[in-house]
Amino acid sequence: MYSMTGYGKGEYREGGIALTVEVKSVNNRYLDLAVKSPRVFLSREERIRALVRGSISRGHVDVFVSYTDRREKNRSLCVDMELARAYVRSAEALKNEFPSVRDDFSLSSLLRLPDIVKTEDVSEEDGELNAALEAALVSALEEHKKMRYAEGERLKADLVARVETIAKLRDGIAERAPMVAANYREKLTERISEYLSGKVDETRILTEAAVYSDKCNIDEELTRLASHIAEFYQIIRLDAVGRKLDFLIQEFNRECNTICSKSGDGEVTRLALEMKNEIEKVREQIQNLE
Repeated sequence: MYSMTGYGKGEYREGGIALTVEVKSVNNRYLDLAVKSPRVFLSREERIRALVRGSISRGHVDVFVSYTDRREKNRSLCVDMELARAYVRSAEALKNEFPSVRDDFSLSSLLRLPDIVKTEDVSEEDGELNAALEAALVSALEEHKKMRYAEGERLKADLVARVETIAKLRDGIAERAPMVAANYREKLTERISEYLSGKVDETRILTEAAVYSDKCNIDEELTRLASHIAEFYQIIRLDAVGRKLDFLIQEFNRECNTICSKSGDGEVTRLALEMKNEIEKVREQIQNLE
């Protein structure tokens, strides 16, 4: 079981390359991935996304890449001739407009103008740098996964404890439920006896008690709740359980609400409300699971 919240850091230090990748994630219904890296890795972004998707199924994930490159590399100078012509034309236009102004425009001054000369790597594809990126990213994802697993196991322990409490409350309601109709019959008999001076129509009492018993019967809800609890223990053995448990806990809540609405007994209502409180806590914790 994995939490959606985690952090991992991977580093590569070799051959003049110092590269760091950080992976940070928080809760989100779906996988929402943001990659923030230098432009040199623009062509590798899809590979970065593929590796992240292979490790994380949902959550908001930020990937940060930073690096320094001190390798000796073959570089070439590229002159933007079109831009240079535009600068020269502009200089000539200014000279014609202001002939009295001293002209000190020269080739060396042209070379110093912005974006005239650019430095480019001879090789378009830097295999060593790409390999460094992938190694650091894999390391960061492994560390991130370990942290999410540790947090997921803590959440799992808390969820199990709460579902055990829900199961005990469900058993308490199941034990109390058969007494509800009997208590109603007894109270109904006492009331009618008071009004009729001891003369009680037993058939009417039995009919009223049967109608009430059918109306407040919660056997089906208790059976389904027991089934949901058993299913919970099956699901938590899996890795990505968030969506499944989110749906399942809605079923928990539905059965609990029905028990509350059907119950005419104070003790059953109290137990059901306590159960509802635990279910809500479980629901909140599930939002943190992948």
